[in-house]
Amino acid sequence: MTSINVKLLYHYVITNLFNLCFFPLTAIVAGKAYRLTIDDLHHLYYSYLQHNLITIAPLFAFTVFGSVLYIATRPKPVYLVEYSCYLPPTHCRSSISKVMDIFYQVRKADPSRNGTCDDSSWLDFLRKIQERSGLGDETHGPEGLLQVPPRKTFAAAREETEQVIIGALENLFKNTNVNPTDIGILVVNSSMFNPTPSLSAMVVNTFKLRSNVRSFNLGGMGCSAGVIAIDLAKDLLHVHKNTYALVVSTENITYNIYAGDNRSMMVSNCLFRVGGAAILLSNKPRDRRRSKYELVHTVRTHTGADDKSFRCVQQGDDENGKTGVSLSKDITDVAGRTVKKNIATLGPLILPLSEKLLFSVTFMGKKLFKDKIKHYYVPDFKLAIDHFCIHAGGKAVIDVLEKNLGLAPIDVEASRSTLHRFGNTSSSSIWYELAYIEAKGRMKKGNKVWQIALGSGFKCNSAVWVALNNVKASTNSPWEHCIDRYPVKIDSDSGKSETRVQNGRS
Repeated sequence: MTSINVKLLYHYVITNLFNLCFFPLTAIVAGKAYRLTIDDLHHLYYSYLQHNLITIAPLFAFTVFGSVLYIATRPKPVYLVEYSCYLPPTHCRSSISKVMDIFYQVRKADPSRNGTCDDSSWLDFLRKIQERSGLGDETHGPEGLLQVPPRKTFAAAREETEQVIIGALENLFKNTNVNPTDIGILVVNSSMFNPTPSLSAMVVNTFKLRSNVRSFNLGGMGCSAGVIAIDLAKDLLHVHKNTYALVVSTENITYNIYAGDNRSMMVSNCLFRVGGAAILLSNKPRDRRRSKYELVHTVRTHTGADDKSFRCVQQGDDENGKTGVSLSKDITDVAGRTVKKNIATLGPLILPLSEKLLFSVTFMGKKLFKDKIKHYYVPDFKLAIDHFCIHAGGKAVIDVLEKNLGLAPIDVEASRSTLHRFGNTSSSSIWYELAYIEAKGRMKKGNKVWQIALGSGFKCNSAVWVALNNVKASTNSPWEHCIDRYPVKIDSDSGKSETRVQNGRS
């Protein structure tokens, strides 16, 4: 306990060192100025200022010019006005047993199996993965795959994606009262399903966006593409003034469910579920008052130059020609290395001076005394960040980041709850997590939230936001009817969950 108090005192002194020095000096200067007389001021003017006007005037002009130039050229703030997470209809809810039945029906419907599916070893494998995945019994599957026989067609895949995107956008426009014709920038990301016309073109057609909208469609960029889309929209908003940017993040399940026997390709079937999010950004100064957040930083890390990183998550055909996404045994090491690089870039931007000093001292000490200092100092990110939205890619992903970042269970509660309630919704999962924090009433004015997402390539991308007000849950939040049942405690052995509720709010 004493060491914790000492560290908090150290952090307070270093963080507020400027104020601790500035105010006493200001008081001393004010005391001196108070004792100045009119004769003293005349003496100062005639003895110094009058004879140095040639020096003072250019200095003053340069200061004014520099200030005006800085104000005119600095990037304009990017505000998050509102966002909407898609909540599928209740008839699409898929318990673990129902998901297992979907797998069975998909394999049985495969023409190469002639209507039979006798080998049960794959079923046992998938059931173990499901029970240990951290997913609950209220996640959602696509309507096409819930039918018997399943509709694993292009038309069914398009229906799924259109239902998600249109549902999220209709709720977003309803909550913001923004006319779709006011949208100047559109960015849509979907990694595995990219038809022609594109999904961004579908949005333009459905909501009748204007003809000069700057639209982009990001494909094949994995679960971290949501932050990439935000970063792209931010850069565009810095160029195009006084406009709105619309970002849509989703993934398709119908077209990408794997029906083969390769176990490394079966894992994704157990984790991914239906979901999507629509985000409205603005660079209009008048939108600050009604906006929820301001974007502070985005940091993108890509380790694809390394072969192991590039191939650890890869779409391809198995031995029997069936397409799926394989996960290599190197994925844990690759993810850890990529996250460290991302944090190394983000840390100096957000960490307080006290943590930077501690890290620098231990870094130099390890270089000088390699035998005595075993590990680098791990900065306390909770001194800079109030809330964490870690991509709900799976229980193992959350466990590793919780350990490496030194987080407490409450810091990853949003991620675990999102994984349990909605599954891995790919690039949109970080928005369901943010909605969870808001629904719990935890987001206060000035709080900073860190969204961190991992994806194929291999990529780790981060976005840091600051709350502009005490943020309440949006209308039709995906957590609206179930927030009081979370968090849940997962039994890692049996796979059963136990809900903990305290006074109506957990």
